[in-house]
Amino acid sequence: MVSAKLRRVILTLSLTAFALPALFGLELIVLNTQDPASHQAYANLSPDEVLNSIEQFGFECDGRLLALNSYENRVYRVGLNDGQSVVAKFYRPARWSNEAILEEHRFTQALAELEIPVVAPIEINDSTLLETEHFRIALFENRGGRAPDLEDFDQLEQMGRFMGRIHRVGQATPFTHRPTLNIQSFGVEPRDFILENAFIPPELVQAYQSLTDQLLAEAAQCYERAGNINLIRCHGDCHPSNVLWTDNGPHIVDFDDARMAPAVQDLWMFLAGDRSDRTAGLDAVLTGYTEFCDFDARELHLIEALRTLRLIHYYGWLAKRWDDPAFKIAFPWFNSQRCWEDHILSLREQAALLHEEPLSWFG
Repeated sequence: MVSAKLRRVILTLSLTAFALPALFGLELIVLNTQDPASHQAYANLSPDEVLNSIEQFGFECDGRLLALNSYENRVYRVGLNDGQSVVAKFYRPARWSNEAILEEHRFTQALAELEIPVVAPIEINDSTLLETEHFRIALFENRGGRAPDLEDFDQLEQMGRFMGRIHRVGQATPFTHRPTLNIQSFGVEPRDFILENAFIPPELVQAYQSLTDQLLAEAAQCYERAGNINLIRCHGDCHPSNVLWTDNGPHIVDFDDARMAPAVQDLWMFLAGDRSDRTAGLDAVLTGYTEFCDFDARELHLIEALRTLRLIHYYGWLAKRWDDPAFKIAFPWFNSQRCWEDHILSLREQAALLHEEPLSWFG
């Protein structure tokens, strides 16, 4: 055990959005939920509370603590007395039910048991979801790595094989406690929240509303062109920062947004560059993917629809978290006149992409 005095001396917190409130005593607004005490404790989570919480589960912390770049939850790398470290995720209260969190954990455990290189939670006393008086926590092995090179077709093909193995497992059974990525949840609801809570400057409301009406209608048409596609258990937020590349290949982290979705949701964010680059990248990804899992080419109709929904949902997510001062620190550009003007411009550019033919893949 490390004394509180020594912890304060050797503590090495990075100044991320969620470290700042703890360092400077900023009190966050308590949301109106059934458990305000947990929200207040989460809002004011301090370094000592992080270390004390971890030590309740048999770990001896050496005082090293680094706040990692996570916005929805609070995530820390915690040093241990044996020289090793673990990653501790403190779940945001009321975002997921215990059942939803455990369902995600079981999914990643099933993948790890098949030697698919994901970072699954550590099981302690027969549970991966650890609870203290106010916090729900998961612990993970600390894994390093770098972002994949999206211009390296060999890496893209290897990523495709990796995702094909994940989706082969994801097809086996559906989630029952986690949501589905669809136009309603990722488009209509965040757009409505922005409008109903007066985030848009008055002179831009009509442009935003009419544009998002158009985009959501066109996204629905993309789904109609795709037809009756299968929804499977997906990572849900598989952008390059959630893939850590090493000399031995990739491993994937942070299944916190896992949900039912079309398979292409976990693939399209690996496609970069102009249309010819993305077409070549798609061929590399699917070459690897189809070694382990079939791919329905009709899902290519959904790529720009999913990109559109992600754009709308991202701003809706920031708006929903805007009563948390930590978000104001992390995203100082948000909710300004310039912010909404640029967002509308991005959505207009996306409207043009929705009219293009889908990427080609000849399998």
